[in-house]
Amino acid sequence: MEFGQFNVNALMEITQRPEIVFVRGQGSWLEDHAGKRYLDFIQGWAVNTLGHCPPEIIAALDTQARTLINPSPAFYNQPMVELADRLTGASCFDRVFFANSGAEANEGAIKLARKWGQVNKNGAFKIITFDHSFHGRTLTTMSASGKPGWSTIFAPQVEGFPKADLNDIASVEALIDDQTVAIMLEPVQGEGGVIPATQEFMQGLRQLADKHKLLLIVDEVQTGMGRTGSLFAYQQFGITPDMMTLAKGIGGGAPLAALLARQDVCVFKHGDQGGTYNGNPLMTAVGIAVFDAVTAPGFLEGVNARGKQLSDGLLKLSEKYGMKGERGMGLLRALKLATDHGPAIVEAARDQNPEGLLLNAPRPNLLRFMPALNVNADDMDSMLTQLDALVERICK
Repeated sequence: MEFGQFNVNALMEITQRPEIVFVRGQGSWLEDHAGKRYLDFIQGWAVNTLGHCPPEIIAALDTQARTLINPSPAFYNQPMVELADRLTGASCFDRVFFANSGAEANEGAIKLARKWGQVNKNGAFKIITFDHSFHGRTLTTMSASGKPGWSTIFAPQVEGFPKADLNDIASVEALIDDQTVAIMLEPVQGEGGVIPATQEFMQGLRQLADKHKLLLIVDEVQTGMGRTGSLFAYQQFGITPDMMTLAKGIGGGAPLAALLARQDVCVFKHGDQGGTYNGNPLMTAVGIAVFDAVTAPGFLEGVNARGKQLSDGLLKLSEKYGMKGERGMGLLRALKLATDHGPAIVEAARDQNPEGLLLNAPRPNLLRFMPALNVNADDMDSMLTQLDALVERICK
């Protein structure tokens, strides 16, 4: 097939895309319209927990599609209840609201925090977020995000999101006033450059929240569901958040998200929150399949083994080429380049023959790696070998 046979002009122009149409995928590999294969270390931006077209998701979709697709969120359905039970049983939370995207889950968390402020803190509504954070693309979640330049794209912003500096507890405390209701952050800033919060900082936030009677919200849209080597990233920091949001990996490629909260935070009244596809059984059945795979014996040990393999390999490259090291948690990692050749490496990796390699550069001097959580050791070695050759060729 030729690229020209696809009428891509029928799509709204929202980003620059290469002249590639992907037609199939399996595990860590994609294949385009011309039959070229690509080793995928983006996986839909940390979405495809089990890789492309995993048998667990195929079976879940097939079985559920033949059973019940959408009875309306006004009623309970079995997969909805079973997935909520799994999530609360494996976490410190008591209740779940299902949604379709990370932005929608984060929007729900913001609404719940503000409602809690109305009930418990005389209408307090401000939520402290962080520079370089990313919480979604709705007007509210863009306002909550600290991505540079976003304050003017769709101005005016939604008020009430003062920005602190990650890993600087004093910068957070300086923003707290009588209108503050919560603190919201990613345990690892993904779009910001794969910057992990420190354990000292996370524990300091919990203490600060307790001191001032604030809610602590962890945005685990990218870090949740095994991505960092534990089921949820917050579990590695020794804290108990009040709310958590999930998306991306929870559906393994299907549009599914969740807002989780402790019981005493759940102050929504009937009609305050909803959604046409809230807890849709087709999607929550996929969520069950993903959850069961990730929590199966040995799975997270595999994530940590491949995470160490990736970390060690990136450190070797960094030392070899005089770069600035690597950072991250589990299988969400970044290589800090010494130059701004990130986009050039991404393009060269994708265009190489006979097989391409899909990488991501969220910043010009950074490469981000988000492989499937079940990526095998051989594919990891192959990626590192190819990256070595690319860096040698491009970063001269």
